Amino acid sequence: MSMMKHLALVACLALSGAALGDESAAAALDGFHRAAANADTAAYFAAMTEDVVFLGTDGSERWQGSEFRDFAAANFNAGRGWTYVPIQRDITVSASGDIAWFDELLKNDTLGTCRGSGVLVKSAGGWRIAQYNLSVPIPNAMVEAVATDIAALESGAGSALPATAGTSSSVA
Repeated sequence: MSMMKHLALVACLALSGAALGDESAAAALDGFHRAAANADTAAYFAAMTEDVVFLGTDGSERWQGSEFRDFAAANFNAGRGWTYVPIQRDITVSASGDIAWFDELLKNDTLGTCRGSGVLVKSAGGWRIAQYNLSVPIPNAMVEAVATDIAALESGAGSALPATAGTSSSVA
């Protein structure tokens, strides 16, 4: 086999492996969202690493490991899951094939368009979420007004804000 054919074959195999990594990583994220929507505690927790970090929409929301599991379990046990439907997703798998990072646009009935981003690690059982960051993208035309409202809330002058502003102590 000529050197060029050999290199082309190696490149094709590498690309197909990356595509398979993308597909299995996407399936892990889909399973994570499906488990949350169904309030399926076991499947939801299986989708995460033991020391997962979950960053919620409120700046104060940073849960790690058992702290996040306790939060999610309390909601799921009460029959309260949350539904985020992926509408677009980008996944990049590292050259080593054992780490991936992603971002995805999601639809939620309460919050509208959201963004999830994070890190997946590959274990013997497949891809697992090591970090998930849920955010609500703010259109540029609204950023200054929202930043002003947040500053007012944080300074204690937020009494003029609607009662629901800044109260995202749970995942919608």
